[in-house]
Amino acid sequence: MKNKGSDSINIITLGCSKNTVDSEFLMWQLTYGHVKVLHNAPFDAAPILIINTCGFIKDAKEESIDVILQGVQAKKEGKINSLVVMGCLSERYKKELEHEIPEVDKYFGVNDLKQITESFGINYKKELTGERLLSTPKHYAYLKISEGCDRSCSFCAIPMIRGKHRSKSMDDLLKEARYLGEAGVKELILIAQDLTYYGIDIYRKQMLPELVQRLSDLPFFRWIRLHYAYPASFPRKLVAVMKERENICNYLDIPVQHISDKVLKNMRRNHDSLKTREIINFIRGELPYVTLRTTLLVGHPGEGIKEFRELEEFVLQSRFERLGVFTYSEEEGTYAAAHFKDSLSGPTKTKRMEKIMGIQQQIAFELNKLKIGKEYDVLIDREEGDFYVGRTEADSPEVDNEVLITKKKVALETGNFYKIKITSSKEYDLFGEVISY
Repeated sequence: MKNKGSDSINIITLGCSKNTVDSEFLMWQLTYGHVKVLHNAPFDAAPILIINTCGFIKDAKEESIDVILQGVQAKKEGKINSLVVMGCLSERYKKELEHEIPEVDKYFGVNDLKQITESFGINYKKELTGERLLSTPKHYAYLKISEGCDRSCSFCAIPMIRGKHRSKSMDDLLKEARYLGEAGVKELILIAQDLTYYGIDIYRKQMLPELVQRLSDLPFFRWIRLHYAYPASFPRKLVAVMKERENICNYLDIPVQHISDKVLKNMRRNHDSLKTREIINFIRGELPYVTLRTTLLVGHPGEGIKEFRELEEFVLQSRFERLGVFTYSEEEGTYAAAHFKDSLSGPTKTKRMEKIMGIQQQIAFELNKLKIGKEYDVLIDREEGDFYVGRTEADSPEVDNEVLITKKKVALETGNFYKIKITSSKEYDLFGEVISY
């Protein structure tokens, strides 16, 4: 599977933003090796196809398998010459995949960047660590501050896939952030399996507040956004940093998963209903204009009608600005699979998910309606049809609300900020007009 130098490589990235970062590191190594790299292009766009897979939950695994099989078909039809699979699914099920889908030329795991690079006859450059070829629009990028997870949530296979928590050094992260800033990034989005655990392994204490403070000192970023902050042992000093720094978004992603003490205990989440409510109230008390995003998991073993009703009431009371819901799927090797029976049917789980999302849809509609007539700084992400599409500080790319501005009267540039007055709203979209450039 040696690259001759003239071949191009197409990388398809599936799954979360952490996979996006992994693909970007690989793309830069390949580009530095004088290979033309495409990202998420059609299967026949390059002779070599690499699929970066997700193996987190059932739906993600099924999507990854489907895309691999599409790649196999493309290879059979002569549209591509080589097919490589990497990422979480390959890490978790390498032997099974090699047996079931032998048409794939090579399988690699989540930590095999060096091996992948060298499999194409390209010398891996350690000095390029932290440098990336962005696949996102050039004005925003993800900064993965750690790898793996030490939590023991009953439903989660991530520790089996990604391993134990490993923080990147603060110096390396600041170097990477400077690289991104000098490349034109204006919005830096911090990601990890668990942001709040950052630093414990190498500095022996939670260092997220200091890291965020030092990142905010850099002269590049208008917005710094935080994703995936675990509720248990939440570092309250972080909120103080958010209050004093204007370039840290008034936005926090804190996945609570559930509110029933019974279900939280079965989930092994290390926080109960009282602690969950306390941390939410603390954050809202200190940051009255904060946008809170959360994730819920319905259908976990132990969730009966009573526990689900508790969750419904919690969603109604908490009025999260942003909320997503997953249904429980039994993952082999996890604590839940070994100790609990998955007794709820798929349709029942789906019905519960839809019920929660129906509640959230009404909340989102009401909250968006309150924004009509107000003015916001909006970052323009792209053009789409008759509109410029952007986001406010309250919205993360790809998962949150968007602001649509008609093209008829103005000419806006992607990657720039504009003052926008909101003129109308829907459940998950805002419409506005330009007030100032």
